[in-house]
Amino acid sequence: MAQTLNRILSVEDDPDIQEVTRLSLENVGGFTVEVCSSGMEALRVAPVFKPDLILLDAIMPGMDGPETLQALRRLPEIETTPIVFMTAKVMRSEIERFKKLTTQDVISKPFDPLALPDKIREIWADQKPGYNLCGVSTASAN
Repeated sequence: MAQTLNRILSVEDDPDIQEVTRLSLENVGGFTVEVCSSGMEALRVAPVFKPDLILLDAIMPGMDGPETLQALRRLPEIETTPIVFMTAKVMRSEIERFKKLTTQDVISKPFDPLALPDKIREIWADQKPGYNLCGVSTASAN
């Protein structure tokens, strides 16, 4: 895991949300952002872009967010990268289900573009050092 948060991969199928997310994170947050329109594209781009954090739309056509998450976790370059679901499904049971899928957190859509970078930084700061997102200790057992 990177020590500082600079590079964010946004996986979102809606072009309007893609643009608002990119503008928010680049112009307000100062991050470097790469946008993918699908889970399949994210699988190709993520290992090359090497994001510090991934924002992942939960509901997409074809490969949805949970399927994309599972596929990303199989990539050695991404297996411990923090992933945050973004979803319009704000029912408590859905949010809890998403959090159990080895994600760092869940952000509800619509979101405040001016507040998004701070929310992302807050999520980043809340990570538990020494643990990957599956809750498995990364410290050696010596």
